[in-house]
Amino acid sequence: MSSSPSTLSSLLSYDGLSKSRIQSLYSDISRQKHSNPTAYSSNITWWRSTLEALVSLGYQPNTTDTLILHADQSLLESLRYGGAGKPLCLGTVITELVNSRTAVPLQQFLSASQSIYDSGWLPYRVAAFVVGKPLWWALRQLNVLGSDDESETERWKHSKGDYVLIGVLEHAADSVLASQRARDVSLADTLYSFDSFRATFAASALPGVTLSDKDLRVLLKFLERDRRAIVTEREVIKFVGTGFSTPEITAVDHGALELKSAVANLTAQIDSITTTIDSHKAKAANAIRQQHKSLALSYLRSRKQLEEVLTQRLGSLEILQSTLLRVEAAAEDIQGTALPFSHCRRFVLLTPHRRLQIVKAYESSTATLRTLLAHPSLQRDAVERTFDALADANADARELDDAVRSGMDLAVGTGASPEDEDEINAELAALVAEAEADAAAQVREKIQRTAPPETTSVEDTTRNAQQAQERGHIDAVTEAEPATRPVLAG
Repeated sequence: MSSSPSTLSSLLSYDGLSKSRIQSLYSDISRQKHSNPTAYSSNITWWRSTLEALVSLGYQPNTTDTLILHADQSLLESLRYGGAGKPLCLGTVITELVNSRTAVPLQQFLSASQSIYDSGWLPYRVAAFVVGKPLWWALRQLNVLGSDDESETERWKHSKGDYVLIGVLEHAADSVLASQRARDVSLADTLYSFDSFRATFAASALPGVTLSDKDLRVLLKFLERDRRAIVTEREVIKFVGTGFSTPEITAVDHGALELKSAVANLTAQIDSITTTIDSHKAKAANAIRQQHKSLALSYLRSRKQLEEVLTQRLGSLEILQSTLLRVEAAAEDIQGTALPFSHCRRFVLLTPHRRLQIVKAYESSTATLRTLLAHPSLQRDAVERTFDALADANADARELDDAVRSGMDLAVGTGASPEDEDEINAELAALVAEAEADAAAQVREKIQRTAPPETTSVEDTTRNAQQAQERGHIDAVTEAEPATRPVLAG
């Protein structure tokens, strides 16, 4: 998403600002360092909050990153504001943010082994040395800030690049850790692959936006190195510091994550199959209404095949879930056995017999897990084969020559058992009867809508009675006329 004047105006930092104030903020503020340090510090603070909001809300142009500031020409253009133009101070602002570690160059952040919270980092030494003095003054004394003789144009040129905004990153990390604590109930809940971490946290770490993969790499680095809340090994991510986890990734963790991923994949497959089954039933009913009986039969046969596959998938899911529960139970038993170790904090303080028990427990757990995962049904290639196409699930039930003779017959399920055919035909007959009943009901409804309405009002009833009375009076007069007519003389 790109920003615009209306977008900028929606930011809290712009709310209530006069035109002259915005013009002052957008001007070259570097000269204020000496002439007005207080105003200079206030302006830097305003720009920090503005850039953090711009990035965290997804308003940066040409990117989906929400933890990383991309300082380039497009950013400069996106900050253009009516009556103030483009900011003339971004070089100075970014230099200050970098020197204070409010922003850290992306590559430096990802490659550094030392925590940004380590007291040995320069910003903390400066803060301890010059408490009460403006930050720019301290940095200038240590020759950290760019030369005062450097123009804003040169400073902006040197400042272009990608930066991690630490304030936004801390907010995202706090949100993820709070969410993780709420779901921490088993060993599997502490384990993630990169894909499952993305699916779980990317859309909830910051309100209203979804973290990009680059954002997630930054977040994981921060959680591991600076917060020490996770450990990683290749694609395994493990939250530590809970009753279900140890501070390193073990063979049990690898096995449990494999099972957790398989359960998640199989669950997604089952949801998809269920949706397709419902769709095929609806399509078959629609085909019947349109007098396409052969097409309806095709949908019903496909639905029958899918129901068989669904039964197989549900059986596999039950096996995987029970296996995962056994692995988690074994891991928790191991944790329980090792409680004296964490209580004493020193393994050497345990008796030799107790140490032997702990070692044997870990060895037994590893052997148990390997035995479970060595089962043919839990091998990676076996699981992948389970997720093959629909035709593979019923291949053994069909004759090869039938499949070769007609691919269409295979697609619609030719070769099904007589019992299945009877069931399909019965369902087809039921759909036909239902369609006919619906059609008959529609005809009756149409007839009722087009039939003249019956007159039952009081007014109509009175008028009909008067007309009948008048007709009776006329008839009586007609009958009396011959008796009263005079007789003419012959």
